Formats: sequence, C-alpha cells, structure tokens
Amino acid sequence: MTNITRLIRCCGCETKVEARLTDGREIYPHRPDLHAQPFWKCDRCGNYVGCHWKTKNPTEPLGNIPTPELRNARKHIHAILDPLWQSKRYGRKELYGMISDHMGFGYHTAQIRTVEEARKVWVFVRELGRK
Repeated sequence: MTNITRLIRCCGCETKVEARLTDGREIYPHRPDLHAQPFWKCDRCGNYVGCHWKTKNPTEPLGNIPTPELRNARKHIHAILDPLWQSKRYGRKELYGMISDHMGFGYHTAQIRTVEEARKVWVFVRELGRK
C-alpha cells in the first residue's frame, strides 16, 4: 500500500506504536473480499486493527490494536451485547452509558485494552441480559 504511519495504541506492545497502513491482501490473503479494505498494522508484534472504511474517514482505526486473544474477547462481548440493543430491550446509547458508568471510562468495545477489562465488561453485560 503506502508508507503512511500513525500513532495507535497496540495492546500487544502495551504502548503507542507507529502503525503502518496496509490492506487486506496482507492481513487476510485468503479473503479476497477484504483485499481492498484498509488496516493498521503494528510491525513490532504483527497485530492489526481494521478501519471505519464505510465513513468519510475510511482509514480511521476502529480503536486500538488488539492482540488475537483480545480480538476474540471483543467478539464474545458483542455476541451478548448486540442482541440487548437490537431487541430494543435497551437503547444502544443507554447500554453503552451503563457500561461506561460500570467501567469508569467512556466505553466502546474497540477501546478495551486488556483481557481483564474485557472480562469485566462481559460479566456486567451478561448480568444485564439476565435481568
């Protein structure tokens, strides 16, 4: 792609790194449907994050750069979180506000930095789903 870099927090390196803009050919060579999509990659550890490619800023990172374990934890969170607002049981903003209050910071799944934070969110959301 290009030699464009940007400072993004990498959860694997536990610091901000100069991530390199690349594309899906490098990240997902077996997925031709993603080849044209932008990604930011940490060349120190090899982790990556996708972009808000359907927006005015198509190379805006989706959040910090997760480890594979953290990426998996975020998927598990969305599996129990999304049905709560999609069913209209909670408003999406209301739900994210409740999680923000619980976590003590403005919550967005892509901003979770550690597996421990992910577990705390998952337990909280699971309990909301049981109410």
